[in-house]
Amino acid sequence: MGFILHPVDTVESISPADFKKNYVDRRRPLVIKGLTKNWPARERWTPEYLKDVVGDKVVPLYDNAKADPSKPINTAAASMPFDQYIDLIRSQPTELRIFFFNIFKKAPELLNDIVLPQDLMGGFLESMPAMFFGGSNSVTFLHYDIDLPHIFHTHFGGRKHVILFENKWKRRLYCIPNATYALEDYDVANPDTTKFPALEGVEGSEVILEHGDTLFMPTGYWHWMKYLDGSFSLSLRAWDASPWRKTAGLYNLAIKGGLDSLMKLLFKARYADYREKVAIRRGNRALQKQSL
Repeated sequence: MGFILHPVDTVESISPADFKKNYVDRRRPLVIKGLTKNWPARERWTPEYLKDVVGDKVVPLYDNAKADPSKPINTAAASMPFDQYIDLIRSQPTELRIFFFNIFKKAPELLNDIVLPQDLMGGFLESMPAMFFGGSNSVTFLHYDIDLPHIFHTHFGGRKHVILFENKWKRRLYCIPNATYALEDYDVANPDTTKFPALEGVEGSEVILEHGDTLFMPTGYWHWMKYLDGSFSLSLRAWDASPWRKTAGLYNLAIKGGLDSLMKLLFKARYADYREKVAIRRGNRALQKQSL
């Protein structure tokens, strides 16, 4: 049976009161199809336009391979001029993707093409909008954002498959100790629950994003994404109103991120093997506990 996946609620628009009560406060994801209808970016951000404004800036590229235990998390697999990369993802399938690219440093005029949804909630990190690009078949591994923001993730130019889980399932998802990502040895879209039994019956949400769609992902939500077409996305991040949540995010950045990087640097493959065994042991223990 595997995961139990439900459709994400989808609306054309939503009032601030409804959004806060039913999605922010209840920590539920939502797709808002009309959020970007007044954004210049919705029509202006074509691949050719982005090539014109970014040009041949060399960008790091990532693939679907399991992380090398001897290297820091998010180590690039390759690099390429941006305009050549855009031509690549438009012409053929590829695993290569651009991760957390601050395109606005290179082209600050692009900020004029988006509108922060301040009417729905406050706390936006205005200095941290980021873009993500991927060829068809490229995958973003299952993780949650280490600083625990709310995320408004808008997709452009194609389709993207997204699977989401509440943070309460993190042990059943085989969360890696001292990290905010899951064991990379199972296929999120088609998990082998014989080999990874803790995944059986885990409940989540699933959606196919299309051009202009905005996905609201509440703080701490796990997300896995696969580009079905060569396309790109913009993430806007906002702090949760809870001081505890902000503190937890800063703790993760300072302790989890720093500790994980240090341990990988010192112990490399031995540390990677150890924490994968711990993740499996914790996941199976959580399954047994919930089955009692």
